[in-house]
Amino acid sequence: MNGVVRLTLNRPQKRNALTRELLSELLAQVNEVAAKPDVRCLVIAAKGQAFCAGMDLVQMQDSAARPDASQVWHADTTLYHDVVAAIFSLPMPTLAVVQGPAIAGGLGIALACDLVLAAEVASFALPEPQRGITAAIVTPLLVYRAGIAGASYLLLSGEGLAAGRAHEIGLCHKVIEAARLTAATDELLRTILSGAPGALAVTKRQLRACAPADVLAQLKRAIGVSAQARETPEAREGLAAFLEKRAPSWQPE
Repeated sequence: MNGVVRLTLNRPQKRNALTRELLSELLAQVNEVAAKPDVRCLVIAAKGQAFCAGMDLVQMQDSAARPDASQVWHADTTLYHDVVAAIFSLPMPTLAVVQGPAIAGGLGIALACDLVLAAEVASFALPEPQRGITAAIVTPLLVYRAGIAGASYLLLSGEGLAAGRAHEIGLCHKVIEAARLTAATDELLRTILSGAPGALAVTKRQLRACAPADVLAQLKRAIGVSAQARETPEAREGLAAFLEKRAPSWQPE
């Protein structure tokens, strides 16, 4: 479809978990899109059963063992911030197509997009507190899309949301049968492209101007919160427990 760029997360064997290499590549591609005036819509999708399982926890564990872990955490957190901020700042409409679980940092990528289509089998979760950390950078995007009430439940309850419930609180805009997801994506793209490019860009700027808070400023402030949260004893215990497939020490037996 003319004017549409499609970026696909393509690490299905690892549930499209985000390494710093994958994030760097994604950032470069989003910046290329931003520099092309003929692009009228960006679609972010994924291969495999999961949209994105969040950060690669094996790489996180390796980072935690390094003597310069604090600097590595800050660099990795800054890189993730740069990706979601770049997506959020694009002047053209953006569409996430979520065919499976969107978890932690993966949900942040979807929420950085203007529109989200989800398959019925998709799910949404922010399990960071269960791993001893916080979804600091995802939180401004979550509040922007779902409001405080929806954000509070997803962040504090420990429960994931099925696509239908996620639709009710504004995390996704349509829930589609998995077999129709591609067709529904094309249908929505045709509707988006019926709008004038300049008018859509102005509309996006006006939407951000009408928001109760400056999301980009909130994302910037969240870098330090996220990086520091990864350095705590709870974070080390949560990561080890997840990789060892056991309950962390703070959970009741």
